[in-house]
Parts: sequence; structure tokens; C-alpha cells
Amino acid sequence: MPGTRVIIADDDVLLREGLASLLTQSGFDVVAQAPDASRLLELAGEHRPGLLIIDIRMPPTHTLEGLEAATAVRAADPFIGIVVLSSYVEVQHAIELLGSGPRIGYLLKQRVTMVQDFVASLERVAGGESVIDPALVQELVRAQRSKDPLGDLTAREREVLSLMAQGRSNVGIARVLHVSEGTVEKHVHRILAKLGLGDDDASAHRRVLAVIAFLDAA
Repeated sequence: MPGTRVIIADDDVLLREGLASLLTQSGFDVVAQAPDASRLLELAGEHRPGLLIIDIRMPPTHTLEGLEAATAVRAADPFIGIVVLSSYVEVQHAIELLGSGPRIGYLLKQRVTMVQDFVASLERVAGGESVIDPALVQELVRAQRSKDPLGDLTAREREVLSLMAQGRSNVGIARVLHVSEGTVEKHVHRILAKLGLGDDDASAHRRVLAVIAFLDAA
């Protein structure tokens, strides 16, 4: 959302500066930049931003420092928005991060082709939604081995759930499928019921939980 305080964490200084310029022009308030995960944790505690944009692989080992820092920040502040912006798909860690609640985004750098769409994704995360790159959804689905959590869903319900996993609203799903919003609402209700996610706990972020049930097969 415009005015949201943002910290950018990436070891690529040119990328950081480019993102900072883009976000500032789009109305965000970029309060700090971090070249590594350790500095990110310090800055997050100091500035208390509303949104973090984090690469997965940062110094010193260039493995999972970004995701580990994101997990630590989310544990300290469950309401902060976190957008992982990376060139890599880390399936299990992505599932864990997505399972931590709303305001989570996981986007692949090489698939960001429209500035407007990227900024819109950041605004959605800052506003309380979760946004997942479709390529990540495909990788997570492929990771399923021992159990299909979608066994009771119809083909149409699977299609609706896949669009939910991309972060689309009921209105957005209706537009893609060329059906009414009411029809989508009925599909979503049946999906939640079949996945054992009743409507008695609004705080459980049932749409996100449905996506996790869809993706996570241990």
C-alpha cells in the first residue's frame, strides 16, 4: 500500500537501488536497505517496517539466509508483510513460510515482467493478502509424493484452488473462469469443507490454509 515502510534485503546493490527507486516512485517509503541477513534483522528491529523484500540466498554462505531471516522476523512480528524475491524455488522452506500466516509473497525474479503487476503484488501483501508465483505452485505440487490432499476435489475445484494459490480473489477467479462470483464462492466453500477447514474460525486465514493443504504432502 502507498506509504508502507519497506526494507529491501539483497546482496546485489544495483538491484537494491533499482528496487528502492521503483518503490519510492510508486509511493512506498523505503526506510533501509540490507546487504545480508544479519543486517536485515538489525534494521527490522530498528525501523519496524510494514513490508520486507528479501532475497533467499545472501552472504555469507549464499544458501538460505534470506528465508531464515524472514522466519525470524515473522516470529518477532506476525503482522509484518514479507515478500521473498528470488531466482530460486525452495519448496519446503516456502511451505513453512507460507504456513506462518497472511501477508506473504514468494516471487521469482526472472518471471517479473510487468512493473505494474509487481507493485500490485507488493500492495496486496502489504494489505494482508498472500501472493505466490504460479511457477512455485507448480514446483510445490510436483513435490507431493505420498498423498494427494485433493483426492476428494472435482476438476473444477482443483482449478479454483490453483487460482487461490496464485493469490487471486473470488472476483479474480470468476474473471479467469468466466463464471459468476457467486459460483466461485460456492466452489471455495466446498473446497474448504472437503479440506476440513470449516468457517468457524475467521482468524485462521482459511484460504491460506487451504493452499497449504493443497501444497504440503509430507
